[in-house]
Amino acid sequence: MLFMDICLFQSVNPLRDMITVGMLIKALRALFNKGDEGEEEWVKQMAIFIMDFFGYEQRVLDNNLTPNDRDIFYMLENSGILRTEMDETTIQKGKIWRIHYWVLNMDRIRELSCDEKEEAEESCNGENGKIYDSLSEKIWSRDR
Repeated sequence: MLFMDICLFQSVNPLRDMITVGMLIKALRALFNKGDEGEEEWVKQMAIFIMDFFGYEQRVLDNNLTPNDRDIFYMLENSGILRTEMDETTIQKGKIWRIHYWVLNMDRIRELSCDEKEEAEESCNGENGKIYDSLSEKIWSRDR
């Protein structure tokens, strides 16, 4: 079965779990009420800073952070953008090894980014695929 067939069969949207820099900017703007030009630049830089760590992943190892980065992540955890997780595994001689992660709080980011009315509400309701409905019939015809 092809990937597309699986997606259609299970109505899976692989883009649904993606967070973009634009979504982070909206979420941070909503959280920190940044309005003037200097603060807007801070919001953009913070969104890029976060995405530099996470990329296409939803979680990163705490070991990858410097103390200054970790301070910023704690601030973002207090605001609800990030949360922490921990895994434990038993290694030789019964010792426990703990691995700490920082995780993007996808639901909170979506909620904050969709609170702004700048974009059409369709993107917040998961109706991104309806862009084709707005195209005219002329575009779909093969007679060009």
